[in-house]
Amino acid sequence: MDESSVADYIINTFPGVETSENFGYTFFFYGSDHMLPFATLIAADNEYDRLSDLDRPGVYRLNIGVSRQTFQSLFGTDKVDVSHYDFTALDTIMPHPDYAPQNFICVLSPGEATLAQVRALLAEAYEIAVQRNTRRSKKPENE
Repeated sequence: MDESSVADYIINTFPGVETSENFGYTFFFYGSDHMLPFATLIAADNEYDRLSDLDRPGVYRLNIGVSRQTFQSLFGTDKVDVSHYDFTALDTIMPHPDYAPQNFICVLSPGEATLAQVRALLAEAYEIAVQRNTRRSKKPENE
């Protein structure tokens, strides 16, 4: 899948998704509360992010915010040492190089090896965003 196919998949699969773009990233949110994206896409290196060598032809990184339980099932329960990962490796699910503490994972150019799992992780991230949005909308305004 190329970057636009992934974006189309997210937008067309999950109801109520809104996007915004900034610093070369596409941010995917549930609804109009653009506080915390459930996924992001980036296709080029920028001054803040050069770890994945995204300037290679056809390479992009999908970042997905998952539950703590899912994150720990993928990478263990201890604090993840991201220095042990090759963030230039394609089609490999890894902890996000910067946002692993917030339970974000990443994959460069998801393909045959990871596509089914990536779709499941996107569905989980979307559900977390829906639940977060529902909780926020139920809080009284003075809280």
